[in-house]
Amino acid sequence: MAYKPQYYPGTTSVAENRRKQMGHNLEKLREISDEDLTAILGHRAPGSDYPSTHPPLAEMEEPACPVRELVEPTPGAKAGDRIRYVQFVDSMYNSPSVPYVRSYYAAINFRGVDPGTLSGRQIVEARERDMELIAKDQLETSMSCPSRSHIRGATVHGHSIRLQEDGVMFDMLDRTKKDGDVIIMDKNQVAIPLDRKVSLGKPMSDEELEKRTTIYRVDNVPYRTDSETIEWVHRVFQQRTQYGFKPGVEKSQ
Repeated sequence: MAYKPQYYPGTTSVAENRRKQMGHNLEKLREISDEDLTAILGHRAPGSDYPSTHPPLAEMEEPACPVRELVEPTPGAKAGDRIRYVQFVDSMYNSPSVPYVRSYYAAINFRGVDPGTLSGRQIVEARERDMELIAKDQLETSMSCPSRSHIRGATVHGHSIRLQEDGVMFDMLDRTKKDGDVIIMDKNQVAIPLDRKVSLGKPMSDEELEKRTTIYRVDNVPYRTDSETIEWVHRVFQQRTQYGFKPGVEKSQ
């Protein structure tokens, strides 16, 4: 029988949603063009070539290496792309994903990535065209909601404190806002104004967010109701603590 990875314990909808995102079992909900994605990331002009830090690998005449022969380079590494980033922030108000789950998603499903979880935000660094693939994958699918999940490369703070009157996550630099029945960005992720509005699609309803969220909340799916998750989290912490103290090993004299 084929092995099926088990990425996260638990029997609740929150646990199931975390497994789906870690296992890349995502539902595509919206469409964002490559040109619009490039515009809101802000690393290069839409339609321009990818800047490089070294020639394509095929032209570098590297010395023979068995590991290099075994590992297929990513498209960005093969082309010599520079390293660039995308940074997501998620509202505490039932956002579809959370920073740690986004890091697991990136590390499990993609190669050549450097994911990091910070204070309420999540960043992925990778070769530029590889990073764009990861960013688009998250923005277009059930991992994100245009009103509760944003990309912000600077001044991310305050997003989880409250929602604005229109239900959109608070943004000190006002990059994302409601425009009719859709959410738009008229500034890129570091708040440089764009020459047009980029539509991120329609926001999810509160009911849909409650079903899709990966956040435990006492007013939706309380953490303490997921006994299997609690059991495994306690087991991991117990083993980490015991390993740190090294029980049964005498101190050297």
